Amino acid sequence: MGGQDIFETISSQYFQLTHSEKKVADYVLAHRVDAQYMSISELAEECQVADATISRFCRRLGLGSYNTFKLELAKASMAAQSARQRGGDGRDGFEAMCRERLQEQIAALEQTVERLDPRALERAAELLFQAGRVLCMGQGSSMVLAEEAWSLLASISPKFCLVPDSHQQMAALALMEEGDAVLYFSYSGSTRELQDALEVARRRKGRVILVTRFPKSPGGLRADVVLQCGSNEGPLQAGEMPARIAQLFVVDLLYTQLFQLDPEQAAARRERIAEAIARRHV
Repeated sequence: MGGQDIFETISSQYFQLTHSEKKVADYVLAHRVDAQYMSISELAEECQVADATISRFCRRLGLGSYNTFKLELAKASMAAQSARQRGGDGRDGFEAMCRERLQEQIAALEQTVERLDPRALERAAELLFQAGRVLCMGQGSSMVLAEEAWSLLASISPKFCLVPDSHQQMAALALMEEGDAVLYFSYSGSTRELQDALEVARRRKGRVILVTRFPKSPGGLRADVVLQCGSNEGPLQAGEMPARIAQLFVVDLLYTQLFQLDPEQAAARRERIAEAIARRHV
């Protein structure tokens, strides 16, 4: 694209686009920030075109894939934001930075409350409650979230197991019994590892609960229950705190829902853990 940013490229090629492609261009130019956070299916739905139209639109701009297109959107948006923020320093700059980050965290939680289906949360808790064993999994930074979930949920039931290594995950999935469950964390819902895990879990008749931002992702469409988190995360923001906080909030809600299914036993187990740990304090 030479020295042009993605928006300049779209504008310069606008009149060479087909009618359907112009609908995509119009939407992207009108929603410059929001578009970078959308999956290809979400953008296609907003533009009322097919997914294939989005792919052709990207190729028309000289980009190899939709992910590359989102990356260019993120670069252009970040450049514009940096230009607006340049020059802030001192105490005022520090306070502005803190306020901005605080609002991002609050927005992530509010978006999660808006998007999370309470019936899905109830069903997920029921599946976990009835399961003989629950495997907690993720990849990369999502593995950290799986560990956080295991740490909290294992305090009320020993059935929760953390499986951190990708090879160990496939082995554990292959040994699932009917009625076992998987609690999987994947912000995109479209990683190859997730799809492989779903395939094995299905063969073993296990149930899959997916925590993701995109319920219409390949993983979201195949999971038994989808718990949708909030927080928009662009290609240049992978692993940033708002998305993690949103997913941890889902974990906290799931824990609360699960606790309420058998509060006496859950409280008794937490008390036993607290007593055991207390003996280690001097």
